[in-house]
Amino acid sequence: MLIKKIILPSDDNRWKLINATMKRHGYQPNSLIETLHTVQETFGYLDEISLKFVALTLKVPLSSVYGVATFYNFFNLKPQGKHTCVVCLGTACYIKGTNVIAEEIKKEFKLSMGKTTESGNLSLLSARCLGACGIAPAIVIDGEVHGNVSVEKTLEVLRRHENDN
Repeated sequence: MLIKKIILPSDDNRWKLINATMKRHGYQPNSLIETLHTVQETFGYLDEISLKFVALTLKVPLSSVYGVATFYNFFNLKPQGKHTCVVCLGTACYIKGTNVIAEEIKKEFKLSMGKTTESGNLSLLSARCLGACGIAPAIVIDGEVHGNVSVEKTLEVLRRHENDN
């Protein structure tokens, strides 16, 4: 029986959690998405070190790991703010005004899509579709879906979050 010796990127105990996920699945390449979820939950985002470690350990090309990490909206390649706002840009939401909401958020907080305010309190993200077309326009703030939103209502909530200390 061959025992696989895994060299963790650092002595940070969080790497042991990630390795445990891969070990539980026998270090099989088909555990890639679950492993990336574990990295995201553990560190808050997927950085270059974690992507390389997962690729090497699961014997998956780095390009494939990066492809999965960038394809799924759930994964973040940069640290996020204390609060996140995901604006749905799917057809139903876009037609009902999320494009206008997104532009007003950008203007109000001097922020571009995928970025975080200087305070670190608010990140603005977009999604191709939230699957919440029945309550369009929809956004997600800190993991909670809000439907039938307006510019005013959205900015009011985000102002409170941006001023959160």
